[in-house]
Amino acid sequence: MPSTASALHESLFNVVPNRLPRLDPGYRPLALGVSAYRKALGASPSRETMLIGLEGAPGNLARFDLEIFPEGAGKDDENLRYVGWMLNAFLWSVGGWRVFLGGPKGLCQAVAADYLPSGRWAWDAELQGQAFGQTFEVKTVAPSEVPAATAKPLSLGGNLEGYRIGFDLGASDYKVAAVVNGEMIWSDELHWEPKAHSDPEYHYQKIKAGLELAASKMPRVDAIGGSSAGILVDSQIMVASLFRAVPQEIYAERVRPIFRRLEKEWGVPMEVINDGDVTALAGGLSLGKTGILGIALGSSEAVGFLDRQGKITGWLNELAFGPVDANPDGGRDDWSGNPGVGAAYFSQQAVGRLIGPAGLSFPADMPLPEVLKGVQAKAEAGDENALEIFRTIGIYLGYSLPWYAEFYDMENAMILGRVTSGVGGELILNTAKEILASEFPEVAKRISIFLPDEKARRVGQAVAAASLPKA
Repeated sequence: MPSTASALHESLFNVVPNRLPRLDPGYRPLALGVSAYRKALGASPSRETMLIGLEGAPGNLARFDLEIFPEGAGKDDENLRYVGWMLNAFLWSVGGWRVFLGGPKGLCQAVAADYLPSGRWAWDAELQGQAFGQTFEVKTVAPSEVPAATAKPLSLGGNLEGYRIGFDLGASDYKVAAVVNGEMIWSDELHWEPKAHSDPEYHYQKIKAGLELAASKMPRVDAIGGSSAGILVDSQIMVASLFRAVPQEIYAERVRPIFRRLEKEWGVPMEVINDGDVTALAGGLSLGKTGILGIALGSSEAVGFLDRQGKITGWLNELAFGPVDANPDGGRDDWSGNPGVGAAYFSQQAVGRLIGPAGLSFPADMPLPEVLKGVQAKAEAGDENALEIFRTIGIYLGYSLPWYAEFYDMENAMILGRVTSGVGGELILNTAKEILASEFPEVAKRISIFLPDEKARRVGQAVAAASLPKA
């Protein structure tokens, strides 16, 4: 696929949004590009089908069928852009270590090449393989050989009886709570620096100390539930930026089983899942809603999904690494380095990226959490440059929710996280609502977007985490 700005200039995906952010004039929302592609496809006298299958955890197969321009019809580059972005977003929402492609041979080969060690999404392939403990591969097969979808939603959460501990591991703080029969009786935020330590014993002892502190507030502990940034499978930490400093040669032995080690030592059921999924579950428990896509704007973008039956799907939901912007010079996250991905648009990283264009200045060595506090303080004081940063993030959100709706059958979008605190959060929400209403009225009719109330923010997350295991 052409990857230069000049190549994009001739593309259907070079769609300038009506609400172009002043701080990011190169922004080209994928939702608009996909719409332009499909509009052009609708005028085509013929079309072909591209079938995509994903194999992830045992028993979980996902399927996506796309209509595309016929091969050789002069739209091969556009087909590659379209299928490439759809597949990459599909991978980061659902997850999988094996991809099945059934469609035009040349297109399948070009898509597969993107995931080779020399391809533009080599990092994505490596991380997906790590997440499932397999070697990532892309297989070109006959359309009839692309497997049908199967799914096994998880049945976690909603267990409120007894004395429980709930915790959440973030990049700079570790939240822990004591929960009795669904009521949080104590909570605290403990500082830690997980990314700075290469010895996993540091992480283990910090987590253990927090659990012991919560346990001291109750007569006994019946179960422990938690959430963590990263990719977890069966409460094992397959991939997580929190443990980025740990050498790979000891990761599998010392990091992956940390929670199972703690479970054995405590002698009570313990379940730990991705923090985004706990966010969505918290919304379901606190607000009585289902079909929730929870998006937490924190150190990165943490996403979780609760389906219309109130079940956690078991998908990866790692939209921090999924594309939202077609601009090849778009924002890059601090881990993958890929352009145009969610973490650079919905997190503290987004705030840090926008302070220069907004005309704000902070010390070069100031940590992003402190930069965010500084920008928020200016916004509360009415500084228009600071407010424009949150308005820009609201524009990103308004154009990205219809894109996320391509992959999630949602009826609620719950937005939270440190970036959404105060006047900035209200500006993000209101700007996103304006864009949905004016440019995506059908999406606006079926999706409710909201910030959780203070109870859902403070209590819901802790109680949701604590409710994960059955006692």
